[in-house]
Amino acid sequence: QVQLVESGGGLVQAGGSLRLSCAVSGRTFTTLAIAWFRQAPGKEREFVAGDYWGRGNARYVDSVKGRFTISRDNAKNLVSLQMISLKPEDTAVYYCAASSSPPKYNWWGQGTQVTVSF
Repeated sequence: QVQLVESGGGLVQAGGSLRLSCAVSGRTFTTLAIAWFRQAPGKEREFVAGDYWGRGNARYVDSVKGRFTISRDNAKNLVSLQMISLKPEDTAVYYCAASSSPPKYNWWGQGTQVTVSF
């Protein structure tokens, strides 16, 4: 079993920055691919960014490329999502998810709210 706990959400003005963190436990961290998803009110959950075992092949949804950066710290079992130049359309609940065989993600965190005001 894998446990994921997100932190770092909050309210920020458009153009601002936030850094989300995901603490991972319960399984050897380096065997897991970690991704961030988000779900806005009335919309389906969407993939935002993924890190595949820290091999430098991170992937991003087009709408966040150049603004969001996913990174992992294997020593701390931590994955972060640095978000800059935030836009109101980035408002959503952000979820951290883990997988041993992406794109199927078996384990999910509880989510953290990100709200970007005009």
